[in-house]
Amino acid sequence: QVQLVESGGGLVQAGGSLRLSCAASGRTFSMYVMGWFRQTPGKEREFIAGISRSGGRTYYADSVKGRFTISRDNAKNTVYLQMNSLNSEDTAVYYCARGRTIIPGTATYEYDYWGQGTQVTVSS
Repeated sequence: QVQLVESGGGLVQAGGSLRLSCAASGRTFSMYVMGWFRQTPGKEREFIAGISRSGGRTYYADSVKGRFTISRDNAKNTVYLQMNSLNSEDTAVYYCARGRTIIPGTATYEYDYWGQGTQVTVSS
């Protein structure tokens, strides 16, 4: 059983930054692509960023491209999401997930393990 634990969420002013972390259990972290999603009440979970197994390739939704950066440290079994220039539309619960595909997908069914989520609230 794989466990993913997110941390780093909180309240931030518009224009500010936050760094989310997602720590994974197990010894096979480097064998899987990872992704970050977010969800607001009444809406579907939305893909925002993905990263290849080595960390050499990253993928972003248009809504966060240029502001968010995904990275990973396979030695620490951790994936990160650096979020800059935050605005009120970034307010959501953020989830990390382990991918079941070779290239990070954008659909939730392409991920098999999920963290519990961490709340990010951006005040204007």
